[in-house]
Amino acid sequence: MILRTILAALAVLVHGPALAAVSRAVLDQVYVDPKPGATLPLQLTFRDERGNARSLAQALDDHATVLIFADYTCRTLCGPILDFTAAALEKSALRAGTDYRLVVIGLDPKDSLDSARAMKASRLDNGGPITHAATFLTGTGAEIGAATSALGYHYAYDATNDQFAHPAAAFVLTRNGKVTRVLSGLGLSGTDLRLALVDAGQGEVGTLADRFHLLCYGFDPARGIYTARIGLVLQICGAITIAIMAGGILVMHRLTRAMS
Repeated sequence: MILRTILAALAVLVHGPALAAVSRAVLDQVYVDPKPGATLPLQLTFRDERGNARSLAQALDDHATVLIFADYTCRTLCGPILDFTAAALEKSALRAGTDYRLVVIGLDPKDSLDSARAMKASRLDNGGPITHAATFLTGTGAEIGAATSALGYHYAYDATNDQFAHPAAAFVLTRNGKVTRVLSGLGLSGTDLRLALVDAGQGEVGTLADRFHLLCYGFDPARGIYTARIGLVLQICGAITIAIMAGGILVMHRLTRAMS
């Protein structure tokens, strides 16, 4: 899968020399490849940034959700992923907290609540709608492992530098936690994220125009973006043209009969 290679390469390139101690064999295991029907185990319980115990079901809060795995003390990749995601969500023009939720799960079981709070405060517009719609979770190694395994998210720990090599990925989930899309976490566009959330919203997110837009745009899993379905667009345009021509002929035929 090309997306798997791209996401893994981004993780390695962004971390650069910091991961020199990690072997090539280990880095080859850094990728994301969810199985068909992959679903987040919503019964798992984590701690939110306030220290409250919350199940993943409570974190999703019955909403379409963007999910990101992050190392809260990361000095390289995780911050930019959150920046791109927050910017794309803002540009999507969807309503934070109403149309979607943002959930971040810490990869490092050693990360504290203070680390989660610090990353949230530094990367999100404190007090803005996205901030209120976002939940930053910390958990045990078992809980984190269960969540990452369920979504096919593979990462490696560099003990020398106390850093993680991990894919730059943003999961889009239905309200039931099912993965509908995996987008590249770097360079996310507002349009792609809007389409992905409309798709995950199963008719409850976005407008009728958005759903028509989805008919004309297909998801390219190799690149993690939406692209125009040229063939379908041409078919729709052709059908509209034929309908207009047929209507014109019918009108002309009726006018001719009325004049004769």
